Amino acid sequence: MLLRLCFFFLLGVVLFGVYWLFIPNTKMEKPEYGQEHPIIVAGKIAKGGAIIEGESIKLPLSVLKDSAGLGNDIWYEEATGSIVLTNAHQVLRLKTDLLTATLNSKPYELREAAEVQDGEVYLPVTPLAELYGLQVDVGEGTGIVTVIPAGKSVQRAKTATDAALRSSPTIRATIYEKLPVDAEVRIWGDADNPEWYSVQAQSGTTGYMPKSKLALTDIEQVKQPSSESPFIAWKVMGRKINLTWEGVYAKKTDVSAIGALNGVNVVSPTWFELIDGSGKIRSKADKAYVDWAAKRQTQVWALFSNGFEPQRTTQALATAQSRFNMIQQLVAYAQIYRLQGINIDFENVETSDKDNLVQFVRELTPILHEQGLVVSIDVTPKSNSEMWSAFLDRPALGEIVDFMMLMAYDEHWASSPKAGSVASLPWTENSLLRILEEDQVPPAKLILGMPLYARVWTEAKQADGMTKVSSKALGMQAVDKLIVERKLKPVFDAQTGQNYVEYVEDGARKRIWIEDEVSIASRVELVRKYGLAGVATWQRSFQNNQIWGVIDQALQQKP
Repeated sequence: MLLRLCFFFLLGVVLFGVYWLFIPNTKMEKPEYGQEHPIIVAGKIAKGGAIIEGESIKLPLSVLKDSAGLGNDIWYEEATGSIVLTNAHQVLRLKTDLLTATLNSKPYELREAAEVQDGEVYLPVTPLAELYGLQVDVGEGTGIVTVIPAGKSVQRAKTATDAALRSSPTIRATIYEKLPVDAEVRIWGDADNPEWYSVQAQSGTTGYMPKSKLALTDIEQVKQPSSESPFIAWKVMGRKINLTWEGVYAKKTDVSAIGALNGVNVVSPTWFELIDGSGKIRSKADKAYVDWAAKRQTQVWALFSNGFEPQRTTQALATAQSRFNMIQQLVAYAQIYRLQGINIDFENVETSDKDNLVQFVRELTPILHEQGLVVSIDVTPKSNSEMWSAFLDRPALGEIVDFMMLMAYDEHWASSPKAGSVASLPWTENSLLRILEEDQVPPAKLILGMPLYARVWTEAKQADGMTKVSSKALGMQAVDKLIVERKLKPVFDAQTGQNYVEYVEDGARKRIWIEDEVSIASRVELVRKYGLAGVATWQRSFQNNQIWGVIDQALQQKP
């Protein structure tokens, strides 16, 4: 009796196993996406649903940023309802509940307005398709929205026989949808079961099908949006950039006193400065200077500074409107003075403004490019300083701008407690490498900033036995004159890669790490060593007569 019971038990187990392995489940059910209009992005279910009203389709901002890969391209400002969409060539500004918008600086009419529902921002698909090439389909009868990013390639197939779309890659899974022979599907990849595909039916429903039930057809290629040719920032092929900044203070520059500047092909006068939180800019631009540069075939990339004032910088970067105010003024000045570029120099900035600064540059660059203007930004070497270094998102900025100027100075600053070089060669090279390697800024975008000044350090013994350290900056000509007058003999300091002098005056030791032909030529060699875009010098009036020939010859030297 016991043997018989065991036999029937084993037989039952075998029959159940056969049924489980070989008899398909015929139960039907609808997939639960949790949304009236669920969104499938590249085959994956997104967290959020679309709004569909007639032919109008709107997608939630959270899905666009997190699932559709547009995280850095869409900026939303809740306080004003402003939305800014950017790509490499265009900036679209719109507001929730309004049909008016601007594309770069021109009016742009929307067919549907962006809106806010339950705290979520929804954007119409038309501008998303135009700027980013998103392909958006709605499944018939299901309301499922399929989003495929531009550039995506999708394998398509047809069912070879009647087939079932199942909830998991097994014939025992429930059926989401029955498909007739020759029904088209998208294949999104292999399932966990190697004999099954992850697929999507024309209804938009996603699930799994056996590979044996499908015949591969064509590949669906979602095209990139049509755009202009890439902006070419530097058209002087075969030549490195040789830029010098022109410090412009109370008076306009006397161009007759500038001299030849052999080899210099870009000048950057400090003409524009942010003066309030609304984005208003003060100009010291000079037509005579532009005419002088044009006669010597030198480009003018005017510098735009934040005045190193953090509070007004925070305010000006905080809103879409104030950022646009700055952009409009820069475009107007560039047109009036026939500039070839804008150089951004924002320093002493709150770390909390890091993202806003990147967004400003992201909004500025396409519009300046439309005007044929080169966009560059000045950055300090990486350090722990919150206000002078940490606020700079160098990787993000490096992706946007045409050129990044590394201001490789001051290793020892004006009030440093210790005397030392303004920019020793090892420190300069390390500063370069950190940006190239850690921040992945392309060398073809990086320009090495070099000082044309040195510091005369004074080390004076105090009554308490302590040494007081102070310094004074001197340009090259002033240092040369001092060396001649005091009959000093410079010696080469191998540790810094510079010539060095010291002397005693009024009982105090004076020390100078000299900026001259030796130090400058060594830095230019770094440009050639790492394949950088060129050099920039701060600033022109600190020159001596020989230095331009040294820079030019070193840049032109063949390997």
